[in-house]
Amino acid sequence: MATGANIAPALKFSEEIEARSGQPVSLCYQCKKCAGGCPMSFAMQPYNCDLLKLIKYGEKEAVLGSNTIWLCIGCRTCGARCPNGIDISKVNDVLREMSLASGKKAGDPRTAAFHQSFLATVEQFGRSYEAGTIGLFKLKTASFTQDLALGLRFMARNKLKLLPDRIRRAGEIKRIFRKAREAGK
Repeated sequence: MATGANIAPALKFSEEIEARSGQPVSLCYQCKKCAGGCPMSFAMQPYNCDLLKLIKYGEKEAVLGSNTIWLCIGCRTCGARCPNGIDISKVNDVLREMSLASGKKAGDPRTAAFHQSFLATVEQFGRSYEAGTIGLFKLKTASFTQDLALGLRFMARNKLKLLPDRIRRAGEIKRIFRKAREAGK
């Protein structure tokens, strides 16, 4: 027979995810509309709705080690389809950061390298900076010449800017990142 001690960690993990993501994970009743509309569900294991079930069960290791959190493209189709308004992409944002902090490796290490590179350029410049993201990604993955021909074609067609666009008050973006780090501790 299960004791109360076996239930507490499950609630704790679910409550932590809800607090950090701002999403009411506990309201998911497995209607699977999110998975039905997700453009990446064909590759996800488990489906995003099953990920919410694992969170409610307190299966932290399975959740942080799943490829689902890394395959989410943040299109928010799940949130638009959910009858309870749960935006799983926001949950996945939190789970990716928790996975990296716990030392978990993404199924494909390039995915985590891209995630970190993208966020680093947004924090530095206040918006996405593709050339910077590519440069950091190449450094992290040591894949310097892979896709070189494609990159040169993009530059020749002026589709890839070498210098970042500047925004006003970029310091506010850095402050948001700093507060998010502090909240995640």
